[in-house]
Amino acid sequence: VQLQASGGGLVQAGGSLRLSCAASGRTFSSNTKGWFRQAPGTEREFVASISGSGGSTDYADSVKGRFTISRDNAKNTVYLQMNSLKPEDTAVYYCAASRARTVITSPREYDYWGQGTLVTVSS
Repeated sequence: VQLQASGGGLVQAGGSLRLSCAASGRTFSSNTKGWFRQAPGTEREFVASISGSGGSTDYADSVKGRFTISRDNAKNTVYLQMNSLKPEDTAVYYCAASRARTVITSPREYDYWGQGTLVTVSS
């Protein structure tokens, strides 16, 4: 499976961005998808996960109430709507796919990763 993330860019604090992650090949359209991020000098951290059906989601505490993960299985695409962005949200954002069907927060349980898209939030 190939994952292509897009939608990153430069935005002012308080602004919004929507990231997209399109899957091709063996798309795992009914499997768990997730978003992670990595800022310079830090480890990759969990942001959000959505179950295969889309019925369950989980978020890092730092983004709860501001970010929303969703999916369109017909389009093999998962989204991350990011509102009220803060400078500390600046990072490269990665989408990931797992063979599982339930929400997953650990990066070790994801099997495929996209190339990342850079989000920069200015103060």
